[in-house]
Amino acid sequence: MALAACAPSSKTETAASQSTTSPSVQATEDLVELNTETAGPYPGDGSNGPDVLEASGIERRDLTQSIDGNGSATGTPMTLTMNLIDIAKDNCPLVGAAVYVWHCNGKGEYSMYSEGVTEQTWLRGVQITDSNGQVSFDSIVPGCYTGRWPHIHFEVFPSINDITDSTNSVLTSQIVVPEEVCSPVYEGADYVGSSDNLARITLATDNVFSDGWQAQTPTVSGDASRGYALGIDVPVDPTTKSEASGAPMGGGGQGGPGAPDGGTPPQGEFPGGPPLGEGPSTPDRAQ
Repeated sequence: MALAACAPSSKTETAASQSTTSPSVQATEDLVELNTETAGPYPGDGSNGPDVLEASGIERRDLTQSIDGNGSATGTPMTLTMNLIDIAKDNCPLVGAAVYVWHCNGKGEYSMYSEGVTEQTWLRGVQITDSNGQVSFDSIVPGCYTGRWPHIHFEVFPSINDITDSTNSVLTSQIVVPEEVCSPVYEGADYVGSSDNLARITLATDNVFSDGWQAQTPTVSGDASRGYALGIDVPVDPTTKSEASGAPMGGGGQGGPGAPDGGTPPQGEFPGGPPLGEGPSTPDRAQ
């Protein structure tokens, strides 16, 4: 079988360090789809109200600015490269898929939801996978808020035309931000409170990652002074719908879409309450 032609290759490079990290997979590998995880209460995909995916300009690589240019998120630079693999087609690159990424800022705030930043849209964006099945986003290292290990959310859609309906998602999951990145970064002024919150959580006690995190942990290059490059392989079965997409906040139950948990992004200073509006109410499952 001539599967080698479908073996994806990837290379992530950070401009700050010029170093590389190369997630890879063999075409003959028996892959399974990456773990489906909750989108959390702050997806901004229209499933619980706010919908950034309808906005002109959402397709972008640089996530550090709000789409209208009237706000920004500061922190240690991070480039995330995702290598999407179509496991329904012999591990060929998944070409033309739309990947929506979002995460909190250094204070643990989510744009569109947290008090004071409901009009902001930073740290949210969509990219289309290229002929290698790859997308890259320029962002910042997320902070750590109470009850959750630092993480990055994402949803995969069949095409850019499908992003306006969250139920079209074929995969909803989360990416671990490794401790080797978090520990030095959280010493910085943009991450006040994150070190203390990180000290109170482990991957083994995190309500999302505790059932296994190896496949959701990216490769890393770079350092806190120059920025980081993260790279991850994402096996996807695009013939199936995501089990974690499309449900309103609080409606998913254990491990379901939008299910709330004890992880609470702060408003302003650490630690804080839930973002303004319909915040999580029951400590079921992490966001």
